[in-house]
Amino acid sequence: MVSSVGIIGAGQMGAGIAQVCAAIGKKVILCDIKQEFLDNGIGTITKNLERSVSKERINQDDMDNTLENVSTTLELNDLNNCDIIIEAIVENIEIKKKLFSDLGHICEEKTILASNTSSIPIGILAEASGRPTKVVGMHFMNPVPVMKLVEVIRAKSTNDDTFDTTFKLAEDLNKVPVLVNDFPGFVSNRILLPMLNEAMFCVMEGVAEPEAIDTVMKLGMSHPMGPLTLADFIGLDTCLAIMEVLHRDFNDNKYRPCPLLKEMVEQGKLGKKSGEGFYKY
Repeated sequence: MVSSVGIIGAGQMGAGIAQVCAAIGKKVILCDIKQEFLDNGIGTITKNLERSVSKERINQDDMDNTLENVSTTLELNDLNNCDIIIEAIVENIEIKKKLFSDLGHICEEKTILASNTSSIPIGILAEASGRPTKVVGMHFMNPVPVMKLVEVIRAKSTNDDTFDTTFKLAEDLNKVPVLVNDFPGFVSNRILLPMLNEAMFCVMEGVAEPEAIDTVMKLGMSHPMGPLTLADFIGLDTCLAIMEVLHRDFNDNKYRPCPLLKEMVEQGKLGKKSGEGFYKY
């Protein structure tokens, strides 16, 4: 039974995970490295809840109770007694390994260590933690409060109790958890990111303009959002990081990141969050 949840990373994903956990009565501790990041995370949660109140999806009491269930901290040690910790930090394997190593030393034996990684194999993080049976993947979709899917990734070392508890938590969050085995990119991003990458090659090679490519996929394939709009929404830096993991771990050039994607990230054109990607915002 999970009653307390630690969330590491107060960005878009971390704030969303904190919101849905707090909304069902879990005590949430949101942790990040700067107070500014925590303030932005609480601001994101507040705006999401205010929107839900205005649309009469929840009432004011629901909003107040959810916010009351979220506390913040800059100290990793404050998470040591949580039942589960969900990491939602930058998609960098070395930074994640260091975090899981620290958590393995800090946390009580009962604590499950979960990662919201988009692509990094959970087994690598499990090994770094020093407690591999207690490590699992919990990959939420963006935006977390809206999207139903959670990929629950079972590493070879993940024990039954860790997996079952995490799967049940996802169900309690009114999500649809799906068992996925531990391969780079899992299911969602192993299929999605090469498609986005190919759309970028189409732009680079002059096959069509971004608007035309997105229109083809929306009207021709019934996608709710075009691949380039979606890439901008995900963040082009995140797209690049995932493609680099797929390319490295599978050692297959079909996963080679598009040179245009690399160029845009180097120029700071990261998509919606930076104000410019394949579109301007």
